[in-house]
Amino acid sequence: MPLITFLTDYGLTDSYVAEVKGVLLSRVPDAAIIDITHLIPPGDIRSAAYVLGRAWRTFPEGTVHLAVVDPGVGTGRVALAVRSHGHTFVGPDNGIFTYVLTAGPFEAVTLETPERAAPTFHGRDLFAPAAARILMGYPLHLLGAPASADLVRLSSGTPHYEGKVVVGEVIYVDQFGTLVTNLTTEEVPHYAVLETNGLEVGRLQRTFGDVTSGGLVSYVGSGGLVEIAVRDGSAARRLGIGVGHEVRARLGG
Repeated sequence: MPLITFLTDYGLTDSYVAEVKGVLLSRVPDAAIIDITHLIPPGDIRSAAYVLGRAWRTFPEGTVHLAVVDPGVGTGRVALAVRSHGHTFVGPDNGIFTYVLTAGPFEAVTLETPERAAPTFHGRDLFAPAAARILMGYPLHLLGAPASADLVRLSSGTPHYEGKVVVGEVIYVDQFGTLVTNLTTEEVPHYAVLETNGLEVGRLQRTFGDVTSGGLVSYVGSGGLVEIAVRDGSAARRLGIGVGHEVRARLGG
């Protein structure tokens, strides 16, 4: 069964998601379309890249991933099809594939925009038809010319040391208000004390239940990164911070 995942910032109120699915199913009627999410904040490429980067690895080889968060739609930004680790990705070259491109070797081609494509809806008129061709077995080289190796990657701060302190940052906030950082247990050993926005969070715990209701808790999340949460609440709201804010791990003294 042809399998395709679908991720956008289109929301669930308008017809946009259904129109794209209609294009896919009119070309590949037996396709299974799996919605990753359509609730990415509008234009939030960084969040889209993070969510896609987590989700795609759980699907079997041969899956096509259609990801469209495209604030530059209709401009000169490049349209891509990328193949890596047996998966194929279709979407704009704006950083949405950052975690795919850094996962290992890849092959990429640029997609031509059809003359009749609406300049404000490439998800339906450019990316969906290209994804459908891939589902039908078209080889990548027939979809476009080889893309430059210099594809767009989002810049993000790399954790760094300031004496006995490791400094990282928040890279994603989920719907529970959990703050996902770019720190791992390599930078944050069990004895480190986390702090952010002038408030001490404490040492890493195992899970939410290790603190009382309303308490701040840090732990290694299911994606392998250090996260900060409030049990039965929102860390983002409690701390008043979001993506890009600094998180520090004090290693001693």
